[in-house]
Amino acid sequence: MSQKAFYRMNPATGQYERVYPGAWQRIASSLRHGAVGAAVAVGAVTALYIAFDFPKERVLRAENERLQLSVDELGRRADEAIAVIGDIAARDDNFYRVMMQAEPLGAARRYAGLERRRNYERADSLADVELTRELSDKIDLLEQMVATQSRSFDFLREQAAMQRDRSTHIPAIQPISQKSLRAMASGYGYRRDPVYGTGKFHEGMDFSAPTGTPVYATGDGRVRSADWNSGYGNLIEIDHGYNYVTRYAHLSKMLVRPGQTVRRGDLIGHVGNTGKSTGSHLHYEVRLHGVPQNPVHYYFYDLTPEQYDEMIRLAENAGHVMD
Repeated sequence: MSQKAFYRMNPATGQYERVYPGAWQRIASSLRHGAVGAAVAVGAVTALYIAFDFPKERVLRAENERLQLSVDELGRRADEAIAVIGDIAARDDNFYRVMMQAEPLGAARRYAGLERRRNYERADSLADVELTRELSDKIDLLEQMVATQSRSFDFLREQAAMQRDRSTHIPAIQPISQKSLRAMASGYGYRRDPVYGTGKFHEGMDFSAPTGTPVYATGDGRVRSADWNSGYGNLIEIDHGYNYVTRYAHLSKMLVRPGQTVRRGDLIGHVGNTGKSTGSHLHYEVRLHGVPQNPVHYYFYDLTPEQYDEMIRLAENAGHVMD
């Protein structure tokens, strides 16, 4: 390429004289030409990249699309799993724990301690950071829900074992068989005292039956006492655990001793007329936390619905207290 020549007029001679550029001027000119060339080259490469799909770029783009589809599928499956665990959690709170008389966990306790354990600050420049964070949050939530539900089921399994034991200890049958009963002498509540003629609260139920009629333990437990007890006469007390105690009074004979373990349905004594009593009968009490309960609510194991209805009717209408 021919080099341009520059001239300048000399006023003294009236002639044009050639001007030769200095070193810095030559350098600046070269840089300008280089920058223009680089810009043209970048533009050309960019145009080629846009216009043509190179094999390597096609492979990378296809892999990115497959990864996007995989992430979307994982997100969908995570949503489905969270929905299933959420349904189990709802049944856990509203059925299983209600059945076991346990306090529901609720959302606050189920998700307590759920933290975002990953640090994304250095990845904010990535195009897919939001998608990655969303999927990771779903997995964190799913892990927390599964772990909490697993602990809840462990707790409920323990409660079920306790409930099975509790069901055998709670008083749940009549202390005298239905066929041995003469009549329901008196139910639970305020009655007229047969000896003093004054109103009194009757803390149990009186079962009229012949002397010697078998008396049975109404639940598993340990005999707390078997001795004479003033107005109760011969009295057996059984501690059933779970804050339940039963009393069997006016017995003619006691067949158990203090400290002895008994099972529901074991023969423990015979009906009698001892202590403050006006006839052969069994006075039976159920106490919870030391407070007398209506025994009629504790006969659900050995009475048919019809017999149970009849028992309630007799207990409400019977007014002749025998002790």
